[in-house]
Amino acid sequence: MEEINATGRRKAAIARIYVSEGKGKIIINKRKFEDYFTTKHLQYVVQQPLNLLEVTGKYDIKVNLDGGGTKGQAEALRLAIARALIKLNPEDKSILRASGFLTRDPREVERKKPGQPKARKRFQFSKR
Repeated sequence: MEEINATGRRKAAIARIYVSEGKGKIIINKRKFEDYFTTKHLQYVVQQPLNLLEVTGKYDIKVNLDGGGTKGQAEALRLAIARALIKLNPEDKSILRASGFLTRDPREVERKKPGQPKARKRFQFSKR
């Protein structure tokens, strides 16, 4: 099997992954998966598509993660893994789609407007 690549995005985070057959190792930015995502919740989020299809120990995943915070990076990686699994086995698409792992979350930070301290917040109004 050749190496399969996929991309996932969430907020400002971008995950580029390369999947190949192996023993289930996940390497993120040349670090172990458990060292990069230290909380159990984020580790669970990343492994959701693999656990759903029961292929946790089948593939080695090499990841380049960039931008955003830890939660955005974890969700970007989840999307990338789900997309890569579809390239490997197209019949799994309906299962992953039903669980919501293929939907790209479109919410981004709204830009700051001039004359305001933040995007929606206003300076205090003074009548006199």
